[in-house]
Amino acid sequence: MSSFDTIDTLNADTDIASEKRVLVRVDLNSPISDGAVQDNRRFERHAQTVQELSDAGYHVILLAHQGRPGDDDFVSLEGHASVLETYLDCDVKFIDDTYGSRVGESIGVTEPGDVLLLENTRMCEDELPEADPETKADTTFVQSLSGHVDAYVNDAYSAAHRSHASLVGFPSVLPSYAGRVMETEYEANTAIAKKEFDGTVIMAVGGTKATDVIDVIDNLGESVDSFLLGGVVGELFLRASDIPVGFDISSETDRYDTQWERNSEVINSILTDHADQITLANDLAYDDAGERAEVAVDSITDKSVSFMDIGTATAELYADMIRDADAAFVKGALGVFENKDFAVGTVQVLEAIAETECFSVVGGGDTSRAIEMYDMNKTDFDHVSIAGGAYIRALTGEPLAGIEALESETV
Repeated sequence: MSSFDTIDTLNADTDIASEKRVLVRVDLNSPISDGAVQDNRRFERHAQTVQELSDAGYHVILLAHQGRPGDDDFVSLEGHASVLETYLDCDVKFIDDTYGSRVGESIGVTEPGDVLLLENTRMCEDELPEADPETKADTTFVQSLSGHVDAYVNDAYSAAHRSHASLVGFPSVLPSYAGRVMETEYEANTAIAKKEFDGTVIMAVGGTKATDVIDVIDNLGESVDSFLLGGVVGELFLRASDIPVGFDISSETDRYDTQWERNSEVINSILTDHADQITLANDLAYDDAGERAEVAVDSITDKSVSFMDIGTATAELYADMIRDADAAFVKGALGVFENKDFAVGTVQVLEAIAETECFSVVGGGDTSRAIEMYDMNKTDFDHVSIAGGAYIRALTGEPLAGIEALESETV
């Protein structure tokens, strides 16, 4: 269990009774299409925390970010207010500023149960870049805004690996608590290292960002019994096993070779130290004139096609191993599941997890999106994470600045 306080503690704190103003950091960062924000699971998840606080009679003041300065998705949060409102039993008011007299006046006229969303935190120059909590706490943004509220709640687990003002500055100057998303994400994503399991622990690892997941494998060697590999990382491990895959076949792409150069030493070390824990694909799938075709790994003599999924035999093997497991974790897709012809590996692994009684966590935006795309029920999984970078940090044992700020002694 974590050592930070939660909303339960906030509700029990007689110095911060209902009707007080609570500043809540959420993560509503979402895809932007034609200038409009697109709905995603983050709105629904954070709405649970917001609704709970609103129902309890707090004045709920929201902070969130969208994109980065200079990027196409760096836009105002006005549209986010409308999307969030669809998940709440109350209106979401919006002000196009983050601190100052206008914000103070807007906060001052809120009523118990009201929800007010402030402008994109990254439009405030004090938010970026990353710095230590003391430095961020001393910014005009934090000092000014904290004077208008009574407590701070951080619900933005998916941004908790960032040391930005809205994430680490306020716990130094306000009584601070974890929201429900922060609480549940933290407990689920650290379970693989902290939870005791009676049987086998399986982790399916894939995706295109091999560097991230290789670090996960290296860190969790003592906690996971079997790693089931697919995607780019699976090909790189096959390459280390003298199978002629895991390299770019065109000078126009750079998906494999750079990551191989960066990680080959660690991959070989993992294969030496944890060989009995690594399960590699025994067949791979590729596109043959618009149709799915498969080839046995041991019959590959050179890489002349792009592999887009683990093969059917491998998918069945992985699914069987998961059905016998006591816990199953997923990080990264095992194939290009957006194309149904190459969703076999990802879907069969997820369906096997859903069919069993094992403890399960599915992490990473792409993989969790497959649950919705292929009509699986997310309630069949113990936890479907909305975090990306923070999930990786948790699995690799790296500290999360937002968590550390909540765990530190506050005022």
